[in-house]
Amino acid sequence: MCLSLKKEDLEMLFKALSVFCAHLHVSLCHVADPEWASYTLGVFVCLSCSGLHRNIAQISKVKSILLDPWSSTEVEFMDSVGNNAAKAKYEQIVPAFYYRPTHKDCILLREQWIRAKYERKEFLCVERQEPYSAGYREGFLWKRGRDKGQYLSRKFILSEREGVLKYFNKEPKTIMRINTLNATFQPTKIGTAHGLQITHLKDNSTRNIFVYQEDGKEMVDWFNAIRAARFHYMQVAFPGASTSELLPKLTRNYIKEGYMEKTGPKHTEGFKKRWFTLDDRRLMYFKDPLDAYARGEVFIGSRENSYTTLPGLPPNIQGYHWQFGITIVTPDRKFLLVCETEEDQKDWIAALQTVINRPMLPQEYAVEAYFKHKP
Repeated sequence: MCLSLKKEDLEMLFKALSVFCAHLHVSLCHVADPEWASYTLGVFVCLSCSGLHRNIAQISKVKSILLDPWSSTEVEFMDSVGNNAAKAKYEQIVPAFYYRPTHKDCILLREQWIRAKYERKEFLCVERQEPYSAGYREGFLWKRGRDKGQYLSRKFILSEREGVLKYFNKEPKTIMRINTLNATFQPTKIGTAHGLQITHLKDNSTRNIFVYQEDGKEMVDWFNAIRAARFHYMQVAFPGASTSELLPKLTRNYIKEGYMEKTGPKHTEGFKKRWFTLDDRRLMYFKDPLDAYARGEVFIGSRENSYTTLPGLPPNIQGYHWQFGITIVTPDRKFLLVCETEEDQKDWIAALQTVINRPMLPQEYAVEAYFKHKP
């Protein structure tokens, strides 16, 4: 059977194709060749973000570019707007510190970014940015207990003036300096879509705090408030640095995490399964992924300073269950690790090498010296 189209339908189809091809390069979340569009906002989005747009259906209505019919009015509207014009309209005054998520980020960050732009219109009015721009924030978050692991409501205060984030159990329980603070969303690891891992240095060792809040906006506001405080601290601490140099340092995701087996410094102990986290130049290992403190930390320096990684283990090493070894060579000793799969082994070696291939900064030599003299 032959399917025939009317002349006006063909003209409409060709017009739609030409318009969409002219605009289709990359979605707002940096996915190439998106196949969905909001025909009420005039933006092209990826499949995943199209689902988030459906959550604000009163503002954004989406269609498939390839599968759904398009009217001439809708096509003309898409042609008149497009992603660049929409960004110019809805992202007029995004603060420099505000985290702009991509398709690689968790759903919470992407959903709240979409809601902030189109539903709350936060970037059209400075007053709407006060929850994360004011330099002071207080509220209650559910915090995981260090020992028993249950989540308890705790009051948190972020004070840019004092340079600290602290939480209370009647009295201030822990005071975290903004200069060593980091925050990263960890929904899978924590087991809730709104789970945030906050870390800081205590006596130059990493301390983890795991928190969440039922309100997604509240959680993302806390995250951006931490970024704002860090941004303003760094502007003072590094007056010669440009904004583009400071932004990657406000918060950071971990380079890699996962289980490996490890042995002790004499290489005669049995291998034990541990959770490893590669955070910049710190390779940490934990008995449990949600432990407050690492069982140990290894400094990963640069190739120029005699650090490297090798596939496999030295001969005559025993006591491991998994088969895919990694040897981390440092100036002082070798660290022996084993992965469950060959793919894990390759991924860990690649992640470690990205750090080793990066020249060390002057301040990182002080960190390395601390690790060398650590008892």
